[in-house]
This record gives sequence, C-alpha cells and structure tokens, in this order.
Amino acid sequence: MSSSKLIVTAFITMDGVMQAPGGPGEDVDAGFEHGGWQVPYVDEDFMVLMTGVFEQTADHLLLGRRTYDIFAAHWPRVTDENDPIAVKLNAMPKYVASRTLDSSLEWNNSHLLKGEAAESVAQLKEQVDGVIMTQGSSDLIRTLQEHDLVDEYRLLINPVVLGTGKRLFAEGAAPVAWTLTESGATGAGVQYCVYERAGKPQYGSFLLDDQA
Repeated sequence: MSSSKLIVTAFITMDGVMQAPGGPGEDVDAGFEHGGWQVPYVDEDFMVLMTGVFEQTADHLLLGRRTYDIFAAHWPRVTDENDPIAVKLNAMPKYVASRTLDSSLEWNNSHLLKGEAAESVAQLKEQVDGVIMTQGSSDLIRTLQEHDLVDEYRLLINPVVLGTGKRLFAEGAAPVAWTLTESGATGAGVQYCVYERAGKPQYGSFLLDDQA
C-alpha cells in the first residue's frame, strides 16, 4: 500500500493573502493590485530555506492550472545545473489538477489529473509514495482544504499586510487542529512555520458560567 503525505507550501502575508507574490501580472483576479509583494523579502536566508524544502522534502509537485502555466513558462528556461530548485522542479513528477487542460503537457514529467480535483488527488495520495507538495494554486488548495486532504502546512509568513486578495484559508475549510513542529525566521523577517495534523479541534471555555 502506498504511503504519501500532502504538504501545502505557501507564501503568505500577515493577513493570510497568498495571491501573486512573484510579480505584478501574475494574478490580477478581482483587480488585485499588489502583485510581487514578496520580492522585497527574498534574501539569502529565504533562498537557502526554499532550496532545502525542495531538495529534501518534495518528491512530487501538485499544481492547479494557473500555477502550472506560470511555472511551465519559467522553469524549463532555467537550465543552470547549479540552480538546485530548477534542477529539482524540471526533473520531478508534476501533477496538474485541471478540467480545461488536455493531456499534452509539455513540461518534462508532467501528468494531468482528470476528473474532479478532490477525487483525483485522493487517488494520487493512494498511488504514490513520499511527499506530494503543492505550491501556489490557491483554488486547488481551497478544494483540498474542503475535503480534508492536507497533511501538513509549510508557511512562509511575510511581514506585510495587504488587506485584499486570495487568502490561504477561507470559508469551507474542514476543521482541523495543527501542531507547530518547526519554526524559524529569515534576516528579512519572514517567519517559517511547519504545522502537522493534530486531529480534530478541541474546545473549552474561559467563561465562568460555563464552568459552573
């Protein structure tokens, strides 16, 4: 029986926005005007951290349609063998959850997941071993959250508030408790936090009336 873990790695702001961290034209849905908000916080510490995440953690990459298109337009053009992230991304198995793409994916080792995303990703988790990592792909992540398919979060929380944009957590996410298993900070102030599943949320009360 296959054994896999699905990890969501996300770049987010202090108010949870994950939309378009890499550039102004990356994702302008709903008139988003803050594209490229993460760039000022990408320092040497950040790159060392992300290199470790890709090299040591990810065995498979799971993407939504929009993020796949962005990655496929960029990473195959990075042919420097001294760039460990590019080497890993270009070689590793990549799975794309989309109802609009056809099966002719040009980026090396890319595979289309057909049908509804929740069902096809659940099947993927049963079929492969190791770590399946999701990057970007906010719409796909929302589906994964609604169907309780996420096993771990690796969040890079940037010291900025935008007040608008697509957020990591939205209405409809399945209730889950998480345990902080790793944390750190870069010189630019990005907080790196790893959260693993800890079962269902537990509840109590600080109200005196409830304790009587």
